[in-house]
Amino acid sequence: MNQLAKYTDQAYAFLRIVAGSMFAFHGAQKILGILSEFQPAVGSQLWFGGLVELIGGGLVLAGFQTRWAAFLASGTMAVAYFQFHWKFQFGQEFFPAINKGELAALYCFVFLFIACRGGVMWCLDKSA
Repeated sequence: MNQLAKYTDQAYAFLRIVAGSMFAFHGAQKILGILSEFQPAVGSQLWFGGLVELIGGGLVLAGFQTRWAAFLASGTMAVAYFQFHWKFQFGQEFFPAINKGELAALYCFVFLFIACRGGVMWCLDKSA
């Protein structure tokens, strides 16, 4: 497994790129109606969440202002989990497998990791 260690930065860059593109696609569904008939009302909380997904995901994908975009995306997914999935109900509803919040929880922590690490490589950030 030590052979894989030399590819840590490349694997991380792929994680950042894939997570950013998938997150941006969720936003494109909400804001642009791509492959979705659901469009939240302009100015609603879901609409703002869709904007964060679309723009923040695109920034993470490109590696531009990566830390800020990923931090905002992480917070947005924390709100999504607590407010829309868990809903502060105790018992079985706490668990992501029951409340269907796995994706929100995973995105929250993946983007928190990206916010801590930054763009690293294959990015537009100058500090990489």
